[in-house]
Amino acid sequence: MKNQVDNQTFQQAEGLAKNVLMGMEETELAKKNIEHQIDLKLVSYSKQIATLLNGKSSDQITRGELLKIKDELGLAGISVFKESNSKDDIIAVVSTDKEEIGFSFKKSSDYYEVGKMLLSGQKPIISGATFTEKNTLVLPIAQSGSHAGKPVFFKYAYYHAPGTDYIINPYIEANEVNHYTEKVGPNARINQLIKENRAVKEIAILNPRVFANPSLEKHLYPPLKKIEAGRFDLQTKKDKKLLTQHKVKKTTFIENVNGKKLYKMFIPLDKNRVIYLALDYDEMRRPLIRNSIILIISGLISLIALFLLTARFFNRIYNNIQKIIQQIRLLEKGDLTAKSHVNDHSELENLSQSANRMVDKLNKLVKDTQEQATKTQKLSVLLEAETSQTIEKIYAITTETTMKSREQLYEIISFLDELVETLQPYKKNEQVLHIIEKVEDMKQIANERTAATTDMTITLSDLIHSLHGQSRELSEISNALLESMKKFKL
Repeated sequence: MKNQVDNQTFQQAEGLAKNVLMGMEETELAKKNIEHQIDLKLVSYSKQIATLLNGKSSDQITRGELLKIKDELGLAGISVFKESNSKDDIIAVVSTDKEEIGFSFKKSSDYYEVGKMLLSGQKPIISGATFTEKNTLVLPIAQSGSHAGKPVFFKYAYYHAPGTDYIINPYIEANEVNHYTEKVGPNARINQLIKENRAVKEIAILNPRVFANPSLEKHLYPPLKKIEAGRFDLQTKKDKKLLTQHKVKKTTFIENVNGKKLYKMFIPLDKNRVIYLALDYDEMRRPLIRNSIILIISGLISLIALFLLTARFFNRIYNNIQKIIQQIRLLEKGDLTAKSHVNDHSELENLSQSANRMVDKLNKLVKDTQEQATKTQKLSVLLEAETSQTIEKIYAITTETTMKSREQLYEIISFLDELVETLQPYKKNEQVLHIIEKVEDMKQIANERTAATTDMTITLSDLIHSLHGQSRELSEISNALLESMKKFKL
């Protein structure tokens, strides 16, 4: 159970981390889209300012004119930058804010190079810019370098109108940008995640470069912070050591902070940022342990219920199987009245019903066979008796018929011989000769008829004798069949 709880705790933390990571990616995308729209608006304002200035030179532009344009467009301020007479710097020559006048691009080497690119009509190249195109540059929210005392933050755009010798610099306050991004920004998403999940104590987006080199947080550009969003109040020495490494990898560990057991995760968001999560380890484990205990108890109850149900179920199946086995044993002994009665609405009931139908059909078949065997036996006995009597009669008849036919043949032959002897003296007469020949033919026919009669009576006698033998054999077969039928109980 402990291993299961640990695994599920880790999976829960991993799932939450993925949710945070996905949420941060969605938030970053939404924030970039909103900021891109603001960038496009600033670029549009810059071009509109250039149109309103109508190609004037930097010397002809007045502060009052810029103040009027600023009020019309709702900007925080507008400055105009021009290359110095010495050609080694770019400075603000006129502005709606007096503190901006005289601000030098050379304070930052990157700014100066970018300024020269803008004045030469090139596409500026600078790290961290939110929008760049030919003659145009928009920077992220950055601290103003011309305001002393309390830091002031603005979003700056720089535009060089073709054919002019100056750079137009409109800017808006950071609060105006934050007003659009705060609802979809990382802080809003982090607060939502903390509110939705009781186990989450802290979420933050950290910049390891600033942890490794805190002086970067004081630079005007690019604007860098240790904590870009969220809170990092539960930090420890171990966390700081991890964040100051050359390359931060995904790391998870459990740590006690202020008597609280925390599950900490550090997940790289990109090459310069890390997502930090601090989860209440006990809070994550508590429902898992409770669920595990409930699962064990319910499992035991389920096993007992399952045992009782299966015991009853298999006992009923066993009894039903025994009924069918008993039926088969009775059938094996020849009891064709044996039936089983199973009513459990299962396959065994279907088997029992099929066996009962088979018994009914066998019973009917054996009964019909027995009836036919009985009839056959009766008929064979009658046939045997009748053929026995017929044999004697046929024997007497054939003997008598044969003797009579032979006596008649003898008398006929004698008569015909006497007739021939009487006609011999007159055989020269053709008619007489013809009669003698006919007499010879008649003698031959009489012999053949007598022989045929004899053969017929002998054949008939043999047939009756064979029929008698077959009727006896049939009687024996029917007796044997009836004896076999006695083994079955019908």
